[in-house]
Amino acid sequence: MSNVLDRALDGAVSTYAVSTQGLTKRYGDEVALNAVDLRIPEGSVFVLLGANGAGKSTALKLLLNLERADSGVAEVFGLDTRRHGPRVRAQVGYVPERHDAGYRWMTCDRLLKHVAAYYPAWDQTYADRLIGALEIRRNRKIGGLSKGDTRRLQLLMALAHRPPLLVLDEPTDGLDPVVRKRVLTLLAEHLADSPTTVLITTHHIHEVENLADHVGILRAGRLVIQVPREELQRTVRRYRLDLPDQWEAPRDLVIPAPRSGRVREVQWTIVGDERAVTERLTTSGARVREVVSLPLEEAALAFLPDEGTR
Repeated sequence: MSNVLDRALDGAVSTYAVSTQGLTKRYGDEVALNAVDLRIPEGSVFVLLGANGAGKSTALKLLLNLERADSGVAEVFGLDTRRHGPRVRAQVGYVPERHDAGYRWMTCDRLLKHVAAYYPAWDQTYADRLIGALEIRRNRKIGGLSKGDTRRLQLLMALAHRPPLLVLDEPTDGLDPVVRKRVLTLLAEHLADSPTTVLITTHHIHEVENLADHVGILRAGRLVIQVPREELQRTVRRYRLDLPDQWEAPRDLVIPAPRSGRVREVQWTIVGDERAVTERLTTSGARVREVVSLPLEEAALAFLPDEGTR
């Protein structure tokens, strides 16, 4: 099914801000990324999902040439990231997974001036507005910042030069609910004001549901699906079924997450065209009582590891 969805993406998009081919990274005997072909349409908000250790942060570091791939190619706006690392990073606003802004002896104000010197497109008026909105305390030393304070500072540095690509690794991690909501509002406003492609990883899928328009899912280093959000939600449905005795599921159906129920009544999340799935289930002897569309989070979670997964 993922190949079908990938082809749907290929047919709808002509320009990619980010593309990789066979991207692979190993740490000793452990394969962190396994032949990943990632394609992020220019101007999209692409949410990359996966369990801890799935390879999300590794993928982002390879795109910025902060680490070297063992094989494969990664391009950002057509630039090979291994050959043009500095040029690529100049076009990216990056929030790393780690809450470490570096330069611990500097004040926030001094660090912002230091960072601004590297970006000709740095917008000081916008930076000042973000300082107020994010409540950055200019005179605080970096080494004395809390986890949440550091994350807000990292977000400011990522946004203030209005880069054509934002790479955000768990951007709301460490923020309290009030600040988290404020950050998401600022991000939405930024997208409205600045032509930007966004690649974001998050454990809080519901937070970015209104922003996301493409979704990719990594599982154990493999990209198992990448698809427009609407296509994901169209092809993942929850089916409530009445089953006859000794019923067997059709082998050609992708049933990633059996849900719950008695022996003769079950709820399953099934991947596939609703009409075709319903026909196959009915032909197999099941009675389809109800078909329910899912929010983005539940549709995506159907592809993540689960003890009940078939």
